[in-house]
Amino acid sequence: MAEAAVLETLVKMEPMSHGRADLRKKKPKILAVILDNCTGCAGSPACVEYCPVDACMFWVPDLDYPPNGRIEVDPNLCIGCKLCTSKGPDGTFLEGCPWDAIEMMDVKEWETRTGFQLNP
Repeated sequence: MAEAAVLETLVKMEPMSHGRADLRKKKPKILAVILDNCTGCAGSPACVEYCPVDACMFWVPDLDYPPNGRIEVDPNLCIGCKLCTSKGPDGTFLEGCPWDAIEMMDVKEWETRTGFQLNP
């Protein structure tokens, strides 16, 4: 539940995904979750460039170690398209995160873990 509350109060900063704002038609079955090993690719994150949803992926500075930071995903905007990940069929490498720091998680599992219900 703390994660959901934190995401609601975060200020979305650049680099940020830019695309369409009308892609989320319904709640997806899976969504992108950024793992602890995200480094934000030193301010030039590869994953953000592949996200087709406006302001879904965004930079969050590390206040303890500036100018470092990481990327976060707005769970109410994510459409579950997997374009930000680096995993393709049978473990093949595609574009997206070069550090394998994004996991696609079942929405019901995410809601159970966080205690937060996503918007439809």
